[in-house]
Amino acid sequence: MGKHHNPGFLKLVEAARATVQECDPAQLSQRMRTQAVTFFLLDVREDHEYADGHLPGACHLSKGIIERDIEKLFPERDTALVLYCGGGYRSALAARSLQAMGYSDVTSLWGGIRAWRAQGLPLEEDVT
Repeated sequence: MGKHHNPGFLKLVEAARATVQECDPAQLSQRMRTQAVTFFLLDVREDHEYADGHLPGACHLSKGIIERDIEKLFPERDTALVLYCGGGYRSALAARSLQAMGYSDVTSLWGGIRAWRAQGLPLEEDVT
């Protein structure tokens, strides 16, 4: 999705993608509009990326700390979580990690915020 990644990283991501549920921006946007099932949207990017703009209603829990802090925020392992990053790579890896921790309803947004933006979908900015 516009960035060059090393082969070893891409292999790791593809292995993660094979084991996690994914959605695309249109599917996530529809899910956000209908709210048929309550879910939490987690931005796993770095602090400065989140501050530059994020999906509406997203909580920030960067990939670097998600395993450490997820249980404090979401102790119920069946909580529905949708993760996203810049292009879907970090979120796929984080989703696989959460599954390994026992979280059973984790989805990764393939294409990430770049695909979201490309479709002209709304963003929020951090106002701190």
